[in-house]
Amino acid sequence: MNRDRLHFLLLNIGHFLDHLFTLVFATVAALALYREWGISYAELLAYATPGFIAFGVFSYPAGWIADKWSRDGMMCLFFIGIGLASIITSFASTPLQIAVGLFVIGMFAAIYHPVGLALVTMKWRNTGMRIAVNGVWGNLGVACAALMTGYLIDHGGWRMAFVLPGLFSIAMGFIYLTLRWKTILREPPERNPVAAGAEQVMSLSYRSVLIRVSAIIFFTTAISSTVFQATTFALPKIFDERMQGLAAQLSAWSEHFLGIGQSDVATVIGSLVFVVFTVASFAQLVVGSLLDRVGPRRVFAGVAILQLVFFSLMPGLSDGIALAVALGFMLGAFGQIPINDYMIGKTASGPYRARIYGVRYVVSFSVLAAALPLIAFVYEHWGFDTLFRLLAGAAVVLLAAIAILPKRLPTPTLATSKVNAG
Repeated sequence: MNRDRLHFLLLNIGHFLDHLFTLVFATVAALALYREWGISYAELLAYATPGFIAFGVFSYPAGWIADKWSRDGMMCLFFIGIGLASIITSFASTPLQIAVGLFVIGMFAAIYHPVGLALVTMKWRNTGMRIAVNGVWGNLGVACAALMTGYLIDHGGWRMAFVLPGLFSIAMGFIYLTLRWKTILREPPERNPVAAGAEQVMSLSYRSVLIRVSAIIFFTTAISSTVFQATTFALPKIFDERMQGLAAQLSAWSEHFLGIGQSDVATVIGSLVFVVFTVASFAQLVVGSLLDRVGPRRVFAGVAILQLVFFSLMPGLSDGIALAVALGFMLGAFGQIPINDYMIGKTASGPYRARIYGVRYVVSFSVLAAALPLIAFVYEHWGFDTLFRLLAGAAVVLLAAIAILPKRLPTPTLATSKVNAG
């Protein structure tokens, strides 16, 4: 493997770990801590909120430092810092201690999206597919958080779900440091005076379209993040409630054929969540290919329609039918992820790309934090059926916003060419 491919692989592993670390607690809370600590699931969600606040608030500073100092240096800090924070969190013995640990994990997790995505969109062509591949790795991190944690709850304890990926991340950090050491010592990339000059001579029509697209990007980011958080964070608990019959059957089957005990229901639930997340994550490859070929407007509309249909179908379902419908809405939830990143990558100028991604993820992860109290409130008062109906409504709002996207995205290159032509 050449250095370029290894670099892309490490960026993908970083995305995998970023989402894994932020969702380990979702499965721990749903399947273990509410019993071990005698705290309800809704109450436990409050202790995860500070971590997602940090995930959002620190995204812009991470992008700013990366643009001023070194994007590769920030990636090394991400790998090593989040690994150490995860290991320390494993020693928590009270809800307050785990909240502090999750906050520190969120601080380091905030580095990845503005910095890693800036590297992906800066360095390689076929942007849509690159973002999609990178997104699949992130979603596999979401899926493996449920699978790994469910297994470890049954076979060693939830604390190891923080320790093992922490050690692995630290190792990846030193590999990244070795690979990119010379780059870290150099000036930040993309200091392009031509691009800066182009920004100063943008036409009024270009600015108008750019402002409209930017507003739509950040608005749909907020809606999409609510959908993503509600589905990925709550799915282990949804399956725990609605698939006990299916889980018991699968557990009995696994005992008969594989020798896994029937008491390992957490493992089965975690495995079902893993399967749904993993299969749904590959929707991003289809979306990435379509983005490069037909553009974001039609692709985004198709994804929103998919969400609307399956969220509307989900209330009242259980076991096998619920599993199939959950796969449907997760295809929509995961399929939407690369679209806004693609639009930012096409419209943002190079010297400020990490900072613009930082703003995007401040919006995104601030919404993720706000979504947790919403999930807890809706679940405690009305249950998950009401949550599904609210998410179907969110899909309708997405469709309305997508309808006013221009057919062609404004780009710095397009703006420059128009000015030069004039």
